[in-house]
Amino acid sequence: MTIRLASPLIHDSIVDGEGLRTVIWTQGCLLRCPGCHNPHTHDTAGGFELLIEQVKMELRQTKAQSGITFSGGEPFLQVAACVEIARFAKTRSWNVWCYTGYVYEQLREDATKLPLLREVDVLVDGPFILAMRDLRLRFRGSRNQRILRLKQGLLA
Repeated sequence: MTIRLASPLIHDSIVDGEGLRTVIWTQGCLLRCPGCHNPHTHDTAGGFELLIEQVKMELRQTKAQSGITFSGGEPFLQVAACVEIARFAKTRSWNVWCYTGYVYEQLREDATKLPLLREVDVLVDGPFILAMRDLRLRFRGSRNQRILRLKQGLLA
């Protein structure tokens, strides 16, 4: 199995979730929010493909991380690949953060999205809304976005 990425994995991030994290920038987003911080990730045919086994190998070599963060692009466009990576991260006792332009309620109602939602510990949800942009927010770009701590993959 492969995953389409927008960039190589980014290690030791402190801005994409709590703790020291490896960020996995997925490629492809259908929402295309005006003012998006990552417009280069929108093209579903852009970026490059990488074998999941290569991602796991790189994660095995990574030290001192507290978790991984899926960002993008839209991770929920590549559910199966992200699930496999998230489950691998859990074997290392890492937590999983995920940024999405969808809201939690949409994801919970979509059976195709549930497998990834169940693996996520912290979900940052909602589209970026330029009129609600707030640079003072931690881990979010606009005031409508929420940081949801999920229990066993679903909001408790």
